[in-house]
Amino acid sequence: MMDQLVWCGRIKNGSLTAPNETLASAYLKKAEEALETMQTITAHDWRITTAYYAMYFSLYAVLTRIGIRCENHACTILLMERLLSDYFTPAEARLVEKARGARVDAQYYVSREIPDLFCEELIRAAPRFLVKCTGIVDGMSEKVIGVLRGRLTEALREEE
Repeated sequence: MMDQLVWCGRIKNGSLTAPNETLASAYLKKAEEALETMQTITAHDWRITTAYYAMYFSLYAVLTRIGIRCENHACTILLMERLLSDYFTPAEARLVEKARGARVDAQYYVSREIPDLFCEELIRAAPRFLVKCTGIVDGMSEKVIGVLRGRLTEALREEE
């Protein structure tokens, strides 16, 4: 059975690119805009969606800083769990995955209710997650970027 990470490496729009601090900053700005929108709307479903995207764009900024292009949300979270475990706890990865599921439910299924308690947890967590990811992006050295890129390359090679 092919490992999930290998699958992620083979699907369309997933690749190593040049590390890009400018693009990482642009994704952090998108995360901030999602948070601003989250604060101005009252619709439950859209608050969940904007909170999730604030977290997703924050995480994607970290990957962009490293030079990882991954347009599949599940794969982005998998990279968070497997490659960035020195930066994120398993609980944070579970929260982002749960938020992803809630976003899908909120956007595509009118019959699926997302509990208010989880919605409120997500709304509280999203700004903290953005701050954490901003710190990671700002504090990442070229040496660390090289190590992370090497780990990913090696993990993909080992799984083939």
